Amino acid sequence: MKKTQPYNGFEQGPIRPPSESESLLIRITRNCPWNRCTFCPVYKDDNFSLRPVEHVLNDIDTVKSYVDAIVEAKRAGTRYYGDFHNEGLKDEVALHAAYHFVAGGMRSIFLQDGNSLIIKPEDIITILRHLQLSFPMVERITSYARSHTIARISDENLEKMAQAGLNRIHIGMESGSDRVLKMVRKGVDKATQIRAGQKVKRAGIELSEYFMPGLGGNALSREHALESADALNQINPDFIRMRALALPVAAPLTTQFEAGEFDKMGEVATAGELLLFLESLQGITSKVRSDHVLNLFSEVNGTLPADLQKMIDPLRRFLALDAREQMIFCIGRRTHRLSRLADLNKPELRDPVAQMCDEHGATEDNMDQIIQSIMQRFI
Repeated sequence: MKKTQPYNGFEQGPIRPPSESESLLIRITRNCPWNRCTFCPVYKDDNFSLRPVEHVLNDIDTVKSYVDAIVEAKRAGTRYYGDFHNEGLKDEVALHAAYHFVAGGMRSIFLQDGNSLIIKPEDIITILRHLQLSFPMVERITSYARSHTIARISDENLEKMAQAGLNRIHIGMESGSDRVLKMVRKGVDKATQIRAGQKVKRAGIELSEYFMPGLGGNALSREHALESADALNQINPDFIRMRALALPVAAPLTTQFEAGEFDKMGEVATAGELLLFLESLQGITSKVRSDHVLNLFSEVNGTLPADLQKMIDPLRRFLALDAREQMIFCIGRRTHRLSRLADLNKPELRDPVAQMCDEHGATEDNMDQIIQSIMQRFI
């Protein structure tokens, strides 16, 4: 007989998309069932496991009790500290999650960890329905999912999930190139990425697809840009989110880079790849978002097709700059001293960055090495 796992209180996983920063985080699974992508440092030393459904339901009930108490205290004009009559019931993690959720307006819930839809469809539907009953005010319930997992879920079950409240899925497509996907051990091919994205859309669920500029390295840059754009043109996701390639210490791809086995693109070449990618998006109505601090160009933000020119103009202006100005912008952006390309036109912002570059010996030839060091420390 299977041994019942003990319930140890409310749990939260380590990550969520930036767009879910104000969401209540409900952990359904622990870590990632694939966990082989070479660019990803998360979960590498952790095993994947499913949380028992009853534990997830307990989490929901626990955090709801705190949310209700906090909301009632706010109505009464008092401050709630989570002091139940039985102090043994106090759960600090749930209390913190409840405060964060209430402060964010109680509009969204994110299901953790890396691929929660891998659990049985009937179990995810049970959890979704309990969330709807517990938090009827919520506008959005979202989750990460792998394309490989989505492709194996029936259209009927995806529609049931949508009816139970799941209304946005985040998929890390990263690339539409089969050669790039194989190189980084993504565990899926372009055809499956397209099929999964189309299934999500048919189910009436919003879809965020992630594209990772630079993932193919110098050798596969053009293919990476064109094949990724082609895949997204066939999917027409609600959101295309940019995630510039970074090489954190714990990622296997970093080890390959340091061994000379991966030819990482520099900032200027990556900007050219991003321009090619954007210019190749055709016939779709996706919202493009550069909503991560690792992205070099925050200006890449708009809705296709109307805002395409607005998004590509800064890239063309950057590529037309002389090498020193490109260096100043890249280092200024990576050190958070510059926010947008237009900041180069503001002496009070540009000149201190230029001085910093000179003082630290930054040149057009070594700027990518310097930026790699900056980004590793930041990550």
